[in-house]
Amino acid sequence: MKIVSILIMMFLASNCNEQDNNTSQTAVNTDPIEVPTQQGMERAYFASGCFWCVEEIYEGVIGVSESISGYSGGHTKNPTYEDSNTGKTGHAEANEIIYDPSVVSFKTLVDVYFASQHIEQVNGQGPDHGSQYRSIIFYQNDDQKKIIEDKIASLTEEGYSVGAEVKPFQKFWVAEDYHQDYAKLHPTHGYIRGVSIPRFRKFAQKMPQVIKPEAQH
Repeated sequence: MKIVSILIMMFLASNCNEQDNNTSQTAVNTDPIEVPTQQGMERAYFASGCFWCVEEIYEGVIGVSESISGYSGGHTKNPTYEDSNTGKTGHAEANEIIYDPSVVSFKTLVDVYFASQHIEQVNGQGPDHGSQYRSIIFYQNDDQKKIIEDKIASLTEEGYSVGAEVKPFQKFWVAEDYHQDYAKLHPTHGYIRGVSIPRFRKFAQKMPQVIKPEAQH
């Protein structure tokens, strides 16, 4: 009887492990969600440290009409800034980039992404540390995935160890109102002056050809 019980327990444990493996595999292989074009504008999603910085960088790029701050890449619904800061939601501060594909390509947005961050930094950007500040580049289809993979391959050949995660896009949660247009509304804030503006300037030196004339600092 004891032997039978042991065999049953072994079978259940094996079954449980198999289910866990399947769940894990499903998460890894999740199909991306493609956001439809709206009035000729497309949307791209990037996480690269503080969303105040990323918002300002992308809104300074020719062809980008707006950058919205929010959260993505995690497992909880309706995350808040306080939730995200615990590092337990799985989300990173992210940005929704609304752009005109006839003016700026997704490939250029990817170039901007890597030109505006510490390529090798993991779990943070600059002075901001933690999984909520990690770099994630999201793709919505195979074409975008190939563009990202080709860029990473090129950077790897240059000797970089790329720290950004590559994930299929699933959901973007818009951040609280007070986070939107933060650099524009609070130009004298210590973080904006000490981190955001220097980061923008460093990026602008690398890709001056994509910067809107009115976006210069």
